[in-house]
Amino acid sequence: MHQTSRGKILISGASIAGPALAFWLSRYGFRVTVVEKAPTVRGGGYPIDIRGTALQAVDRMGLLPELRAAHIDTRRLTFMDGDGSRVASLRPEAMTGGASAQRDIELPRGDLTASLFRAARDNAEFRFDDSIATLADQPDGVDVTFRSGISERYDVVVGADGLHSHTRGLVMGPEEPFHRYLGYCFAGFTMPNVLGLAHEGVMWNVPGKGAVMYAVGESPQVHGFLTFARPEPPFAAFRNPQAQRDLIAATFAGLGWHVPRMVAAMHEADDLFFDVVSQIHLPRWSAGRVVLIGDAAHAPSFLAGQGSSLALVDAYMLAHAMATHQDHATAFSAYEKETRDFVSQNQALVTVGDVALLPRTPEALEQRHEMLRRLSALPPDGGHPEYTALTLPEPALS
Repeated sequence: MHQTSRGKILISGASIAGPALAFWLSRYGFRVTVVEKAPTVRGGGYPIDIRGTALQAVDRMGLLPELRAAHIDTRRLTFMDGDGSRVASLRPEAMTGGASAQRDIELPRGDLTASLFRAARDNAEFRFDDSIATLADQPDGVDVTFRSGISERYDVVVGADGLHSHTRGLVMGPEEPFHRYLGYCFAGFTMPNVLGLAHEGVMWNVPGKGAVMYAVGESPQVHGFLTFARPEPPFAAFRNPQAQRDLIAATFAGLGWHVPRMVAAMHEADDLFFDVVSQIHLPRWSAGRVVLIGDAAHAPSFLAGQGSSLALVDAYMLAHAMATHQDHATAFSAYEKETRDFVSQNQALVTVGDVALLPRTPEALEQRHEMLRRLSALPPDGGHPEYTALTLPEPALS
């Protein structure tokens, strides 16, 4: 993209993909602005994983030692039956794959976003508490008006603003044609560590419903998750927190184990996050001078467990394409051509997560229990080749 090198790039979203892309584009000589609707980089959040090719990406950013130091080191996952009896207790790598899983990094989402922000902030402009209001794609640039009232022209606009991407909506229309609902809803929140958990997670299931408590280290708080199958998305609850709480309470009413305590904690939580389990499938990841990365382009869902890793790989691949190709159209095409198969393989992992985490029928749940019992008695397998199905090109010469 030589004729627009040192051109102006706007990135919408300062979570994972956005700051990672800002890091690489700045290194290649682009002038980068990142706009984020939140007042600051979001801290906290549930644990996420960096695996496979994404480890290579953060290593090339110089962040691998810092991120390894933040590794949570979850030591045990325990699965409970509906009556509260233990089905199996095993090491996490038994679920995610042998020696390769031992090299993975698991850390709080906020620790990763903070590291990426620190790596990018000195060479990119970050604008918080603002967002894109309108954009007009012109032959020689993109005219952007922000909600703050500022208007500017950029050479390229990148949507790194997540599953429900506002940027994607502005250039590709409503989300519905690209949104693939996977049949589940989930709620996450912080709650007291009533079980005294340390470095471990506990998952309880009945058919079509699951409850999880996940302890990061030895904290007095744990991450609570309530997940349930539902034929259609609960559209009325999406923007109504009280409707979300009511739906969750009704769905889990009368159930055993520690579910009543979790529902009570959910009602009291000030950090409730509710969404559907879904993926994004687009015929193309770009339109004109606007390009999408991460969840905005191809959200895999938490059942695949690869959203953060795909975001980091996307950032590297898009920046490399923009640094090595003659114009934005060629760069976007190369980025998608070189990355899409890797993304598709990782999106397909959702079927594995569906079977392992959220069985819908009594028969499927019993099959899952038998699988877990075998895993607890056997060494872990070779893992998922999908995690490393892409080899990163060497950094572009800047």
